[in-house]
Amino acid sequence: MRPLIILLAATSLHAQVLPGTQPLAPNPDFSATMVAGIDRMALRLIDQSKSSRRPTREKLKAALGIVDERVFFTDLELISNTSAPALLMETPISRVFRVRWPVFEGVHGEGIYIQPKDRPVARVIYLPDASGTPEKLVDEFLLTTGVEVVIPTLISRDSEFSTNDKYGVKTNCSHREWIYRQSYELGRHLIGYEVQKALALVDWFKAQPAQVPLLIAGVGEGGMLALHAAAIDERIDCVYSAGYFAPRDGVWEEPIERNVFGLLRDLGDAEVTSLIAPRPLALQHLFYPKLFVSMEAPKGARAIAAPGKLSEPSFSEFAAEIDRAKQLAPSSRILTCTQETNNEQIIRHLLPENAADSALRTVKVTGTTFGLKPDLTRQKRLVRELETFTQRLLFSTEIERNNEFWKKLPLKSVEEFEKHTAGERDRFWNEVIGRLPDPNLPMNAKSRFVRETDKVRIYEVTLDVWDDVFAWGWLCLPKELDGRSVRQNADGVDSRTLASAPTRRPVIVCQHGLEGIPEDTITTDASQRAFGAYQAFTLRLAEQGFVTFAPHNPYRGMHAFRALQRKLNPLGLTLYSVINGQHQRILEWLKAQPFTMPDKIAFYGLSYGGKSAMRTPAVLTDYCLSICSGDFNEWVRKCVSNDLPMSYIHTHEYEIWEWNMGRTFNYAEMAALIAPRPFMVERGHNDGVGIDEWVNYEFAKVRRLYNKLLIGDRTTIEHFDGPHMIHGVGTYEFLKEKLGVSKP
Repeated sequence: MRPLIILLAATSLHAQVLPGTQPLAPNPDFSATMVAGIDRMALRLIDQSKSSRRPTREKLKAALGIVDERVFFTDLELISNTSAPALLMETPISRVFRVRWPVFEGVHGEGIYIQPKDRPVARVIYLPDASGTPEKLVDEFLLTTGVEVVIPTLISRDSEFSTNDKYGVKTNCSHREWIYRQSYELGRHLIGYEVQKALALVDWFKAQPAQVPLLIAGVGEGGMLALHAAAIDERIDCVYSAGYFAPRDGVWEEPIERNVFGLLRDLGDAEVTSLIAPRPLALQHLFYPKLFVSMEAPKGARAIAAPGKLSEPSFSEFAAEIDRAKQLAPSSRILTCTQETNNEQIIRHLLPENAADSALRTVKVTGTTFGLKPDLTRQKRLVRELETFTQRLLFSTEIERNNEFWKKLPLKSVEEFEKHTAGERDRFWNEVIGRLPDPNLPMNAKSRFVRETDKVRIYEVTLDVWDDVFAWGWLCLPKELDGRSVRQNADGVDSRTLASAPTRRPVIVCQHGLEGIPEDTITTDASQRAFGAYQAFTLRLAEQGFVTFAPHNPYRGMHAFRALQRKLNPLGLTLYSVINGQHQRILEWLKAQPFTMPDKIAFYGLSYGGKSAMRTPAVLTDYCLSICSGDFNEWVRKCVSNDLPMSYIHTHEYEIWEWNMGRTFNYAEMAALIAPRPFMVERGHNDGVGIDEWVNYEFAKVRRLYNKLLIGDRTTIEHFDGPHMIHGVGTYEFLKEKLGVSKP
């Protein structure tokens, strides 16, 4: 009787949980729970980063994308035309001109130049806030101190030119975000561009025969640029920054153009200022810009702007960050300025005594402005110059990838190729995706029976990954596997003895897309939108005898998940840092199950799941093959190009850009990291995520690689006449062939 009792117990258990798992309590929204947990982890990591930061100038330059060589010039260029002369005003002591200077090929800085008529006692680069203009900063103080001053123009927070002129569709994203959207993917940054404009002036000033102290000063956004420029370039003698310095832990809430990859991993504001020591620095708790970036757009404009805000930190927060800076660099010479601190105190702190005396002796009046009219054509020129420069990088970065990746690939044997790409895989994971430590919690697998069809039983499964982070998905088991695998396990048979049992089957991990959940890939209800896209492919493949698992990826919840990317980026991480860790745990669990073939676990994803099909198997080699559906593209171009409306620079998906991808890994390079494992692309002619020409252009590189390695039969692309969906024809045959199953 005892074996019968065990068998009955096992059958009853099977109806509730999978063997080796604990019962799983239902959750009305595992997706929201997952996102909230990742959010807690991200905030915890931000807080912990303070104790491990190791700032260097090279790290700051790399984070800001300061990689382009500046143009040398000998003179500022005067800007004038028949209706607007270069000379704006003249006093007995100085002249004021409209000027520009070259920075990169086709890119200039523009602004106001104040030229003293006598030998200057100091030189100043004075950076306004992004909502201000150089003309507003010209006052009696600057005109009467005997200093030589250039006041650059920043890319503004207006949105008039944040569009491609040929489309004529306005957007609500600022000019700053507009340039950020195009440059981030290419390893450049608006902050870096504007720091370079300031450093070009440093080059010019330092080339002058008469050398006097060089001060860089800024207010608001200009205060940020002044700190970064001085931290990078030791030729700058002293620094004044107002309206910016603060703890940077909440940078993810600020306007998205302040999103700097890896910033908080290495550099908060205290760390940046530590790189300025022991040069004198004045930090003023004053002039902080107030800004709220609305998600709504005015009538006739497209709402694509990322949410963000700027506000004034409390003085205690401001002072605490200064204390951190002094602890990091005891040689710091920081003057903490309040509203009551006067100009004389600041000047005497920053300039040598003789220069300070000379400057202060000539001052007559302070605070008088002259109402100079700003150049209304200047902002468009500056925006379009950076836009054109960045668009050209689409071509130069492809050449860079060709030289740094493709030309270095050994193609004489698969073995040599795999040895080489192991290092490239680490580079991709560590430097582009961002790598978290391997899962460190006990797996704590839980499951519950959800429902069944005539051929398949469906279970919900959760697995712990890190503190606050878990993996979740739906498992589909063909019923023909039920009895043998579950009952043998329940009878105490060592699961290792099942390695050759006919109950072991290949596994296909079926990944949903944006705003999806695992059930979307299983539903057969044709009235649901999810069925139109996924065609129940997780269920259909299980009906054909495969074990299938539909994990949840946390790109769901609109701004909730997009905020995760904003919180992770400053740590040098991305959403895929977390997703890949979850898939490490999923693979670990799947490989240990008595019903799976651990060396035959495939990945098949649609849309954002196709995005996953490129980034996850590229680093996790336990996936034996990958199928990218509805996503494979000339990805960098789709993220950066302003020529097609489908580009992400025209959409609301502001989390999509990945730092420096254009210089390192496009989709063909990711596919090369999947090689020599089988790889397939599924492409609908009417799929609006791309165009056939771009998809085919990028896939041609993959085809060539596999052919060169003499494994051309391991990769293919299927085009079908349809939209953004799982077609499930050529891909199903590909899975059967490559998994070695003629008919499961």
